[in-house]
Amino acid sequence: MLKQYLQFKLSQKLSPQQIQLMKLIQLPTQAFEQRLKQELEENPALEGGKEDNSDELDDDFDNSQDDYNDNETIDTGDINVDDYLSDDEVPDYRTSVNNYSADDEEKSVPYAAGTSFTQHLINQLNTYRLSDDERDIAEFLVGSVDESGYIRRELSDIVDDLAFTQSVYTDEDKVKKVLRIVHQLDPAGVGARNLQECLSIQLHRKEKQPDIVLAADIIDNAFDQFTKKHYKKLMQKFDISELQLKDAIHEIERLNPKPGGSYAGNNRIVEHVVPDFAIKIVDGELELTLNGRNAPELHVSREYSNMMKGYKESKDKSKSQKDAVMFIKQKLDAAKWFIDAIKQRQQTLFVTMSSIMHYQKEYFLTGDERNLKPMILKDIADEIEMDVSTVSRVANSKYVDTPYGTKLIKEFFSESMTNDQGEEVSTREIKKILETVIEEESKKKPLTDEALAKILKEKGYPIARRTVAKYREQLDIPVARLRKKI
Repeated sequence: MLKQYLQFKLSQKLSPQQIQLMKLIQLPTQAFEQRLKQELEENPALEGGKEDNSDELDDDFDNSQDDYNDNETIDTGDINVDDYLSDDEVPDYRTSVNNYSADDEEKSVPYAAGTSFTQHLINQLNTYRLSDDERDIAEFLVGSVDESGYIRRELSDIVDDLAFTQSVYTDEDKVKKVLRIVHQLDPAGVGARNLQECLSIQLHRKEKQPDIVLAADIIDNAFDQFTKKHYKKLMQKFDISELQLKDAIHEIERLNPKPGGSYAGNNRIVEHVVPDFAIKIVDGELELTLNGRNAPELHVSREYSNMMKGYKESKDKSKSQKDAVMFIKQKLDAAKWFIDAIKQRQQTLFVTMSSIMHYQKEYFLTGDERNLKPMILKDIADEIEMDVSTVSRVANSKYVDTPYGTKLIKEFFSESMTNDQGEEVSTREIKKILETVIEEESKKKPLTDEALAKILKEKGYPIARRTVAKYREQLDIPVARLRKKI
């Protein structure tokens, strides 16, 4: 049996323009510049730089809007928009970009010159006498070395791949033999299958001094005890003094755990952070500025505005003219919207960061993280009367240049907890104190999480041991046993 129900549902949908604005707000400076460049290339009605007002005609932006937004309407009843806005049709402006514009800056990402890491290893193989099969295996092994310098694949898998991809039929023993040759290549430790093997290769290539021999013995025969810092067991196992163990550990600490990372030819792209804001202290007061690259000079194309004027003044309006004017009107509308969106983006960024700056005024004046007040997204959203998601978009992707370095804005946000005096304090403050306590502890007898909780309680922060453990992990600090030094 079918039944009909009447149901009311309240929903809110964002318009395409609102979605685009949110995306613009989220973009950091460098990405915003790319988006701006793309829009200038795709919309010929939008132009950058200062507008030339030397002509007698008044081409002010607001007046140009009047040219196509007045009471006279264009009859488009007989116009099929798809005929001239088809996806298959590429407008001329998409294929004719002015690469020599004075407003264009060439922003190329620098790459390091030189041979690749793999080629560097292959060049060394050429100095060894190898059979054809051995060379094929050696080059395949070198090709399997990752950017850290390790071969992280099982030898059985390498044997199978050699058969299927290189038509080289071999066995694990033959691969192991060739792998020992790869282990002789520079940098020392390359081609190792794990950290233990990497450190062992490096130690065995050093001069046979007592400290190095002992260090190699520890890595080869007591690696698990070494990584767990069971120093007493190591002294008993090798019948050595604490000083001898300390010297051996010093040799191990000088080794390179990632031999691939030290090779200069290992090309990498370095991402540079461009601050979106700058905060300075002027006469004891905070001064906020928005990076000028976020405030481009844009205006509507005079040529396109004149085209609209020409159509309005024309007595005979043909079908082709109507098609053209619809295209022009669409581009002018898009240009006007984009200019308005950029202005709204600038205002949103400045208002949000200004609110954050005043909320954390004590921190920005001193640089002491213990002065960071508890602050969540809603605190700022309520103050500037904007949505929490808008504040989040600004905080998660923007950087601010401060007298104490360039900071990611979201780092200023933190939850709160109550101290023993009933005051709300930032969890960032507690983490900073926890970090300081661990830095000042005796490394011969590091503090356990329970001992840290007790110290924090004495300082007026009554938090549980499991909370201390959570904060310690968030600070990327290992447990007490792994912080121990001899």
